[in-house]
Amino acid sequence: MSKKTILAASALVIAGGFGLWSMTSGNVSQTLLPVSSAQAQETAPAAEAQTVEIKDMTLGPVDAKVTLIEYASYTCPHCANFHANVFKDLKKEYIDTGKIHFVYREVYFDRYGLWAAMVARCGGDMKYFGVQEMLYKDMQAWTASDDPNVVVGNLKKIGRTAGMDDAQLDACMQDGATAQAMVDHYETMMKEYEVQGTPTLIINGTKHANMSYADLKAILDAELAKE
Repeated sequence: MSKKTILAASALVIAGGFGLWSMTSGNVSQTLLPVSSAQAQETAPAAEAQTVEIKDMTLGPVDAKVTLIEYASYTCPHCANFHANVFKDLKKEYIDTGKIHFVYREVYFDRYGLWAAMVARCGGDMKYFGVQEMLYKDMQAWTASDDPNVVVGNLKKIGRTAGMDDAQLDACMQDGATAQAMVDHYETMMKEYEVQGTPTLIINGTKHANMSYADLKAILDAELAKE
């Protein structure tokens, strides 16, 4: 792949025990894929990534009166807190009842966040949000090691718990074209609302920072009450 990603950043300090990582500009296959996979993978042509369609992961009816877009990273402690303390009630009261359309957009501030998203997507639409719940719930555990190979093993363990086998997980985590397409999609979606941090919530086109469930509920109810 020749396309460079905007994940290029100098000396990112990754929360959750990752330590200091230097993310240099380059191909996804060279800098972001799991180490064990990248070693065995030849660089794929840029055109291949362009043929991979990456979609946002969604819940609830598309024609709902309110659309809530969440931008979040699987290595973001504030995002994990949001999913532990806000999302469950949001899903129960607004998504499962068909009141809102929920869109989840992955943010990749580091390679571990990308790997986690690749595992979540590996099981398809039916498994995605179940894997997501495990990734956030167990974030401290699967991110605890400084060794990337250990992190890969931890992520595969989550995938196996969700019903995927090692062959399926290895294929997903070695798929450089999909990884590049995911990063391309991420770049485009971040620009749409000029998102700078996570979690960021977009409610019917208006950008909001992280908030409590009570505050979120008030905004959603106000939007639902509009004629």
